[in-house]
Amino acid sequence: MPRGKTDTAILEMAIIGYQSELAKLAAKIAEIKEQLGQRGPGRPKGSAGGAPPTKKKGLSASARARIAAAQKARWAAYRKAEGAAKVPAAKPKRRLSAAGRRAIIAATKKRWAKIRAAKAAAA
Repeated sequence: MPRGKTDTAILEMAIIGYQSELAKLAAKIAEIKEQLGQRGPGRPKGSAGGAPPTKKKGLSASARARIAAAQKARWAAYRKAEGAAKVPAAKPKRRLSAAGRRAIIAATKKRWAKIRAAKAAAA
């Protein structure tokens, strides 16, 4: 049989053989997990040990309200402490004086006059 071509019947038989091996291994793994008490996928809680699943216990409305009120109080205290600690002193807004503005305008006019003179000398 040439190396490049493989008979499809042989490959199909190999797939069937490997799938049967895979099924056997999966059964063995499930058996061992059951002995260890581990749940498999899709099994409800408590089915591995044979015990019925326990009912989930909830809180009463008053208990939930008490817990919510306490949590809100904790957050309010936290925000109050954070607000007091983080407020920096307000800096006055910086403003440009009239003299400073005049100085900037004069320097800009001087710079542009120099650029124009250089262009005129080059031309």
